[in-house]
Amino acid sequence: MENNHDIDKKFNEASQSLEEPATFPGFDKVWAKVEEKLDKKEDKKRIVPIWFPYGIAASLIIGLGAFYFINKNDVSEINKPVIAQKTVSPKVNSNVQAIDSTVKSNIEKHIDGLKENHNQKILAYEDAKIFHDNQEFEKAFIPKENSIIIRNESNRIVPIKINNEVPQVFVDSGYKEKNIEEVVVLGYNKTQTNPRSFSSTTVNSQKVENRPNQGFLNSLQGEAPGLAINSTSGTPGSSRIDNNNIRNEFKQNNNISQTLIGTVSGLQIMPNLGVPGSSKPLIIRGISSLNTNSQPLYVINGKISDSKAFSNLNPNTIESVSVLKDAAATSIYGSRASNGVVIIKTKKLSRKERKAQDSITISKQIQKQNNEEYDAFVENPFELTKNQSVSTFSIDVDKAAYSNIRRMINNGEYVNKNAVRIEEMINYFKYDYPQPKNNQPFSINTEYNDSPWNKQHKLLKIGLQGKEIPTDKLPKSNFVFLIDVSGSMDEANKLPLLKSSFKVLLDQLRPTDKVGIVVYAGSAGMVLPPTSAKEKNKIIEALDKLQAGGSTAGGQGIELAYKLAQENFIKGGNNRVIIATDGDFNVGASSTGDLQTLVEEKRKSGVFLTCLGFGMGNFKDNRMETLANKGNGNYAYIDNLQEANKFLGKEFAGNMYAIAKDVKIQIEFNPKYVKSYRLIGYENRKLKNEDFTNDKIDAGELGSGHTVTALYEVIPNDVNSEFSPKENDLKYTKNTNDENFNDELATVKFRYKKPDGDTSSEIVQVVKNTNQSFSSSSDDFKFASSVAWFGLVLRNSNLIKNKDLKDIENLAKKGRGKDEDGYRAEFVRLVETYKSTKK
Repeated sequence: MENNHDIDKKFNEASQSLEEPATFPGFDKVWAKVEEKLDKKEDKKRIVPIWFPYGIAASLIIGLGAFYFINKNDVSEINKPVIAQKTVSPKVNSNVQAIDSTVKSNIEKHIDGLKENHNQKILAYEDAKIFHDNQEFEKAFIPKENSIIIRNESNRIVPIKINNEVPQVFVDSGYKEKNIEEVVVLGYNKTQTNPRSFSSTTVNSQKVENRPNQGFLNSLQGEAPGLAINSTSGTPGSSRIDNNNIRNEFKQNNNISQTLIGTVSGLQIMPNLGVPGSSKPLIIRGISSLNTNSQPLYVINGKISDSKAFSNLNPNTIESVSVLKDAAATSIYGSRASNGVVIIKTKKLSRKERKAQDSITISKQIQKQNNEEYDAFVENPFELTKNQSVSTFSIDVDKAAYSNIRRMINNGEYVNKNAVRIEEMINYFKYDYPQPKNNQPFSINTEYNDSPWNKQHKLLKIGLQGKEIPTDKLPKSNFVFLIDVSGSMDEANKLPLLKSSFKVLLDQLRPTDKVGIVVYAGSAGMVLPPTSAKEKNKIIEALDKLQAGGSTAGGQGIELAYKLAQENFIKGGNNRVIIATDGDFNVGASSTGDLQTLVEEKRKSGVFLTCLGFGMGNFKDNRMETLANKGNGNYAYIDNLQEANKFLGKEFAGNMYAIAKDVKIQIEFNPKYVKSYRLIGYENRKLKNEDFTNDKIDAGELGSGHTVTALYEVIPNDVNSEFSPKENDLKYTKNTNDENFNDELATVKFRYKKPDGDTSSEIVQVVKNTNQSFSSSSDDFKFASSVAWFGLVLRNSNLIKNKDLKDIENLAKKGRGKDEDGYRAEFVRLVETYKSTKK
């Protein structure tokens, strides 16, 4: 029992350092067992050191005391983890290393048990909203329950929603990873992020209906992040206080622009400057819409619309309004949505509401018609053969109507029926006609078969094929480019496209050809004297320097261009002015009548004219057509570079080199087989019968390799048609046909002049009466019929029964033929596109 005093001293010191009772519960029992063991050892005459029991007791007391304090302090701290930006490898606490290994193991198991039972989840969101400064954060973010705030290294504040059991922690940017000694992270979950577009804001109809005394835009203020609305106080249509009562100048819930104010934060409605009924500019706050002049894209029931249609909506019909901005908008709608998108979905409209919506659409269409100018005309009626058996008209090689209509349909615009000239649609396409023989300038081709739109009727197709002259044998050219550089041409589809189009034409010229350039805006001037085409770079440099600005003195430009062409006139050559403009003349000779008089005088000089139309919105088709018709010329509408390549590239010779001028057609129908007939199209090209032999009367020109096609709809003599005019009993006019012309259906006569001639020549061809089935008709007959049929539908003709676009599409597919350039396939797609807009 040596050293008992030393053991007792150490035991007392250890007990006092723990600041707890010297013994623990059950100590007496443990000590009794120890003494019992010692007694037994003594019985066996074994000597046990006296300090042994005291050592065991001291170890137990120290171990249990350490476990008590660790469980009380360290475990409680585990429940309060610090969420930092990045995790670092935890350092092992030096105090823990000093603990007995067995106790340490128990502590670690206890902590692991707490982790397993805690089941906390911390989610990180990559798309959390970033605020660029504290002021912006204070305005837009109000801390809510279950959220914390984290600043990143760029001092940006990121709010993140977390679990209730995790306390709110504010980690300042001053904290660096190296200062964090230990990080505990609980319950990491594997997350997957999928690319998606979403609406930043959605407001449903209930929120609108619950605010009956405010405008729809007022309702949205503050309800959606990213949208802000300016007050329109003092502006007609906004709510205001007037003495002792509150009134609103517009009817309750009658204006969507008023109703939205105050519901969507980030949506900015600008004042309408005191103009009653005018729509207010709407701006979505985003990266690309900081400019107050920017307007968002409006989509109403899946269709792209404009601010006027948006402002005319009745708020009571709104089911929901969604707002997209920045990447969420451009990912769906592309660059046109760079200023944001307002998506409106309406409820099912009543008949009255649909009628009101239709009236808005009609007014919008009328507005578009007023911006672009087209000459009105009435389609040709049926003529009684007994009363009038002869029909006379001038050929038309213009192609502008088809490409212009194509532009309208592809842009989803209303198609003005006066823009639909069916002959120009038919002649946009080439047909497989044979080359002329015996030195004739053109061949004549006819085909007679069933009409696809009126089954009992027939169609007579008449086609001319111009003689194709090899490029090396074409006469030298003297071209003068007359270019409109007025302010109205300052658009991407006008002057820039015009320059690119002329460069296509330059590629077709030879070194012996000459080019001069005249421009006009407020006045006219020459920017390039006649220059050899071999100096192509010089010509292109002059084109590239052109800029738009000023008014439009078209008359002066025409005068100067013709003067330059006459001064450099090539005898026996190809002398031509090529005018490129949107037709919006407003200085000097600008009216249609003035321009007609001007070009009629200039055509006597022997200079031909080509008109190229550009642009939309203010396009003046009527003036362009007048210039071409009266100035010995042709007319094309260039809506894209593909069309420029077709007209000025592939079909350059046919459009720029005339092989015959003043070409007229006269047809006499045989009353024995033809009860009634009508000419499809050519309404603006009809001539008096006596004009056919009058060489002073101007008519159309035919180019090298050019084709011209005309269609007559015929009512056979044995058919009773509802479209046939009523016959009158005439006393002095012979109403019977006793002469026998066998199987002659009609006689076709052609008159033409050489490009530099003044006297016309005549060609005659007889058309036989046949009774073939439509299935036996040629591909050209089927396709030309389908194009004419589509034109009649676009004009909403009252002289056809079947207006089914699907039937037109099927017929066009049957007549597509070889179609090496794909123009006929494009027509099929155009019909399909137009059909989709009518559903």
